[in-house]
Amino acid sequence: MRLSVNINKVATLRNARGGKVPDLLQVAADCQRFGAQGITVHPRPDERHIRYQDVRNLKAMVATEYNIEGYPSPEFMQLVLDVQPTQVTLVPDAPAAITSNAGWDVVRHKDFLTKIVEQLHGAGIRSSIFVDAHAAIMPTVAGIGANRVELYTEPYAAGYAKDATQAIAPFVEAAGAAEKCGLEVNAGHDLNLDNLRYFAEQIPFVSEVSIGHALICDALYFGLENTIQMYLQKLKLI
Repeated sequence: MRLSVNINKVATLRNARGGKVPDLLQVAADCQRFGAQGITVHPRPDERHIRYQDVRNLKAMVATEYNIEGYPSPEFMQLVLDVQPTQVTLVPDAPAAITSNAGWDVVRHKDFLTKIVEQLHGAGIRSSIFVDAHAAIMPTVAGIGANRVELYTEPYAAGYAKDATQAIAPFVEAAGAAEKCGLEVNAGHDLNLDNLRYFAEQIPFVSEVSIGHALICDALYFGLENTIQMYLQKLKLI
């Protein structure tokens, strides 16, 4: 289970003041040097954190896996086709959304997503579709032709403290259904130092977790290098 660090919040901090501090490219390089196996960014149309030029500049800095998330607008698709990241994660965010808060309705948007995935595969880019933890939708995702699904884990994180067994159950079922359909499984949203190990223990075949907000917040207290090591320990990678 690989750790991809989402650096959106670093860009948010930089943009709040202007200029180049903190240096986004240096942070990406440091995350990888400290053990992260991937870098994730999620550019939005208003560029309130990651800017389109950041996405281009980061290409030369990412020596591990480069994952670009976003809604597949024409502008976004042109960007990712130009940059050629390792993976594109398709997210159904409205332009004004503060953060991702739901997965795709893959039945309703099957034709649209199929065309997008075909474009990505034509360019040699791995595709992942951001979905809610519903086992029944996995055959549809497989029919779209995606390589992976990313499970939206906020419901798990919200229910973990109250009843971890109940909170993880739909994710175990959905991940198992995805695997049976030939899909690899990613996960992300509100995973943190409290809930990550249990998630990894219950679904050990997840390929990648993408973590940003919690990890960057933890780094304010523990330092970036130490924080990445702490997350890797939760994943039993060190």
